Amino acid sequence: MNTKTRNDKIRNIAIIAHVDHGKTTLVDAMFKQSGLFRPDQQMEDRIMDNMDLERERGITIAAKNCSVAWKGVKINIIDTPGHADFGGEVERSLSMADGALLLVDASEGPLPQTRFVLKKALEAHLPVIVVVNKIDRKDARPDEVLNEVYDLFIDLDADEDQLEFPLLYAIGREGVAQLTLEEAKGENLHVLFDTILEKIPGPAYNPSAPFQMLVSDLGYSDYLGRLAIGRVVSGHARFKDNLIRIDEQSQQLPLKVSKLQVYEGIRFQEVEEVQTGDIAVLSGIEDIKIGDTVCSKDQPKALPRITVDEPTVSMKFSINTSPLAGREGKFVQSNKIRERLDRESLKNVAIKIEEGEDKDSFVVKGRGEFQMAILIETMRREGFELSVSRPEVIFKYKNGKRLEPIEHLFIDCEESFLGVVTEKLSLRKGKMLNLVNNGKGRTRIEFTIPSRGLIGYRDEFLTDTKGTGIMNSYLHGYEEFRGDFLSRFTGSLVADRQGPAVGYGLFHLEPRGELFVVPGDPLYEGMLIGEHNRDNDIDVNGCKEKKLSNMRASGKDEHTVLTPIRPMTLERAIHFIRDDELVEITPISIRLRKVVLSAQKRHLLRGVKLKGKE
Repeated sequence: MNTKTRNDKIRNIAIIAHVDHGKTTLVDAMFKQSGLFRPDQQMEDRIMDNMDLERERGITIAAKNCSVAWKGVKINIIDTPGHADFGGEVERSLSMADGALLLVDASEGPLPQTRFVLKKALEAHLPVIVVVNKIDRKDARPDEVLNEVYDLFIDLDADEDQLEFPLLYAIGREGVAQLTLEEAKGENLHVLFDTILEKIPGPAYNPSAPFQMLVSDLGYSDYLGRLAIGRVVSGHARFKDNLIRIDEQSQQLPLKVSKLQVYEGIRFQEVEEVQTGDIAVLSGIEDIKIGDTVCSKDQPKALPRITVDEPTVSMKFSINTSPLAGREGKFVQSNKIRERLDRESLKNVAIKIEEGEDKDSFVVKGRGEFQMAILIETMRREGFELSVSRPEVIFKYKNGKRLEPIEHLFIDCEESFLGVVTEKLSLRKGKMLNLVNNGKGRTRIEFTIPSRGLIGYRDEFLTDTKGTGIMNSYLHGYEEFRGDFLSRFTGSLVADRQGPAVGYGLFHLEPRGELFVVPGDPLYEGMLIGEHNRDNDIDVNGCKEKKLSNMRASGKDEHTVLTPIRPMTLERAIHFIRDDELVEITPISIRLRKVVLSAQKRHLLRGVKLKGKE
């Protein structure tokens, strides 16, 4: 076999960072300083976060690519999400990289999501540059953070070469980087660009090998149709070439390239030819999937497919069957929902779609409830109307034993909340692994806990710690089932009739629990209008009006002042419902309801269940 040569005109680098450690801000500064924009040109902040949800939540959801040029070398920057729920994005983005840039906050240090992505990068034997960011923070502790980074590398079985990583210090917001803490504050990011060119190798390839490209991402253009995005592993391809696509079943399917593009900044640039190491965008290929190989016709040879961790959570998506269905959404039919879910599974390798038990429902499997919530919120904004069930973990069976996914959970909270956090997690079958109290008023605790124990706990945790706690987790593996536990100790207040909610009726329900609706909201039989103080469900009348009598007029009311309600968010709704309840989602409203709307049928079913237990 021929020796490998390198294309020194290209560098492909993935950026790894935890949520809010300044990754997107640093990339903005790299854009500005590489001469991508004219000095007088207007540019938005956080260019890479181009989805509305990413800008609102300050997180990266979908991995994206861009490029900058430095000293005649093209640096392709591959964004990676910081959240473990979007791990499918991580794996496919790392498949295009030759090195990684690890960004760590100078105060918070490496956090669990950093660990998750870094583990994937080290397993791929990528060289890593470490950048300690935000060294201007008042609570910065760069030396301690550096020790934590070394500990993390050792913990993740990094080899000797990976442990001798280049180190830089930066203030991403100001667009400056420096080699040591002692020197005067840097003036720009030139040292970072130079380090990337020096320490990250160019893409290696076999000069005599034919054209091969691994499809790592998909796009769509109204003019060009499906776009296949991936790194050219060897050879070169020209516009209008006749190539072969090798799919999952190793079938060889012919294709013709109608357009060739590469990244120029954050936009596509049309080119006549793509070289080894380029991240290329091919048009003219229908039905292509992530993981497919595009190669030359003469010597077709498949590359190893992208492997993705298995899904751990499933949810049932179905059409909206409530009496208010079809009033607020554009897309309500099951075939429209199916098309949208299929489109998502094409772009997102971590999501799998299966047919449900009935014809109007689908089982969606993914990495975590947060990933599901983002998908549902995106569909909702696109005009979809649907119902979803409570997330359920996916069990495995081995040697007759039931195994369940276990999370490694990291908690950082004030000392005074340690008792309530530990108690709640032990009720959810959590086991404490480690507790560190640094004497400064905050403690760090590590647990292993079943994935199902974390469903719905995040909101409770923020309430218990008065919003000051930090909680992160990643998938630890599968263990034997740890036993059942109650996830909710309260019941539901269920509307017993259809009509608008009335202040008088709601006022007299307030002592029963916390309400979800306000006067004027439409109600229907089987809709959840509040959380009951006790553990049983009760049917209530939220439409009750004050009646006229000889003593008083029906309109003249003692002034009913209702307690303000907490707005029902999508995550809170998904976490709150039980197995016999659904969330009804429309572009305007989020409502909770029973699977069986009729109170009479629910009572009959309850009677059947009680008889069965006897």
